[in-house]
Amino acid sequence: MKETIEVKNEAALDEEKRRAREQWGQDPCGAVHGEEHEFGTREFFDSVERHRYTEYAPWMPAVMGFDEFAGARLLEVGCGMGSDLLQFARGGAKVTGVDLTPRSVEITRHRFKLYGERGDFVLSDGEHLPFASESFDVVYSNGVLHHTPDTAGAVREVHRVLRPGGTAKVMLYHKHSLNYWGEMIVRRGVIGGEFLRGRSPQEIMSRWVEYSEHGGRPLVKVYSRAESRRLFGMFSQIRIEVEQITRPELRFLSRLVNEKLFQRLRRSIGWNVIITATK
Repeated sequence: MKETIEVKNEAALDEEKRRAREQWGQDPCGAVHGEEHEFGTREFFDSVERHRYTEYAPWMPAVMGFDEFAGARLLEVGCGMGSDLLQFARGGAKVTGVDLTPRSVEITRHRFKLYGERGDFVLSDGEHLPFASESFDVVYSNGVLHHTPDTAGAVREVHRVLRPGGTAKVMLYHKHSLNYWGEMIVRRGVIGGEFLRGRSPQEIMSRWVEYSEHGGRPLVKVYSRAESRRLFGMFSQIRIEVEQITRPELRFLSRLVNEKLFQRLRRSIGWNVIITATK
């Protein structure tokens, strides 16, 4: 496995990026779902994986296509603890993971070794990928690019490192979602008084979307389907999907919503907008 490539000087990192590194350095995304086990053990990672793909987002393996890229060179921008990257590796892809957070890179490297899978892992800023143009067949990023200051620049980097005909699969938070309007705007902004305190929707999301006791408060943005399509406008083909609602998010309405309606809600006002784009 390749060694870490040096990220740009800490002093030069934007404030938003420093906050993101603080957040996920102290609270790796998804780690709470394995906390009954010792961190870094098989039991820990198995618990995290089980929650992610059977309880939280059972749609992910099919929609993200974990088994569709055998033999392809696949890059994940923002690999976190390596949960999704490991699934692509198991599906036969030749994987590389990059992350801005040193701890994430080390956790992912350890996880792959623990499970006997191969991959390359790089400490890097997603807005300035350290790879030659047209280096990858697939670039994947889930819940990451809406945290970086220059999201459009990061998308241009995704486009640059993809070979002609390559696939980008990126998840961003959905502006027209139940979570954004119900949780952030109504519950936190109006009922919780955040607007009265002078906080903008973006500031509210920074405080509550990725909430942790460490208070890292990373930058958080949301995108509509139309905005996502414009963001990926340099690609030749673009498909937009919406996913991700859990029944507890419906609160008291959950018992009134049958499974057919629940699936329709998931695909219309879900929290994730998923862009599949061909270069």
